[in-house]
Amino acid sequence: MEIWTDGACKGNPGPGGWGALLVAGGREKELWGGEPGTTNNRMELTAVIEALRALKRPCSVVLHVDSTYVMQGMSSWIVGWKRNGWRTASKQPVKNAELWRALDDEVSRHEVRWVWVKGHAGDPGNERADQLANRGVAEL
Repeated sequence: MEIWTDGACKGNPGPGGWGALLVAGGREKELWGGEPGTTNNRMELTAVIEALRALKRPCSVVLHVDSTYVMQGMSSWIVGWKRNGWRTASKQPVKNAELWRALDDEVSRHEVRWVWVKGHAGDPGNERADQLANRGVAEL
């Protein structure tokens, strides 16, 4: 299973959207949605959460994201946040903690390999995810 996700926000905060493209066995599924008052980081997280929630059984997933926030959060920050009771190293509450917790729960159900892709650089899956995220904003 390969998944590409993206978030979009018109103003930050402002109306936002998320999109995900799921590809397996020659089949594709597109997901998108939006929120009227949100941030780009929240939409990036939501895209990954919703994509993983759409999987009906545990899967081996290659997850392509263009968000350094999501990549750093999952590759390094989350271990310390969990150890510190969802507080940062400076003892402040983690921003978007409910989304990070939801993402951590979804990731635990699957075998996930994270791949960072440069946004708006011609990666076809990322371009599709971006279009879906913008559709999420447009359909609010």
